[in-house]
Amino acid sequence: MDQDLAEFVRDSYPKLLRRAYLLTGDARAAEDLVQDCLARCWAKARTGRIEDLYAYTSRVLINSAVSGWRRRSKLIEIPVESVPEAVGHTSIAEQVAERDRMWRVLLEAPPGQRAVLVLRYYEDLPEAGVAALLGISVGSVRSQTAKGLAAMRKALAGDEHVGGRT
Repeated sequence: MDQDLAEFVRDSYPKLLRRAYLLTGDARAAEDLVQDCLARCWAKARTGRIEDLYAYTSRVLINSAVSGWRRRSKLIEIPVESVPEAVGHTSIAEQVAERDRMWRVLLEAPPGQRAVLVLRYYEDLPEAGVAALLGISVGSVRSQTAKGLAAMRKALAGDEHVGGRT
């Protein structure tokens, strides 16, 4: 059993780390989140009562990330290097700048909306898959997606903050 669990960790760690990074926006926080998640799941998995270990671990990871956002009462700024101003931006530089701008707006979205948007558009999961992972209805996924995208469009159009935060 321990051999199977070690193999699971080795195979799933990169995917879990990517998801954690997309949810937290910080490499160190993502590593901590995945480690905590795997530690929690290890004991439960050894009982053999988990049908789909990856789905269970993903759910614990997402719930832990959302709970972490809820516990924080103040906005945490994450420093990101800006694209240097240069004469004659290349199309790649413009793409990087736009991706950075979108990433910053996404990080300001409320936890539920951010989780739904990350799972739908970065993880490319269908609505039903997102609903199952988050333990919400498909209608809630659609609603959170619509609200999140509308807030992001508004913020990107006017360089305002998502969710009313400044």
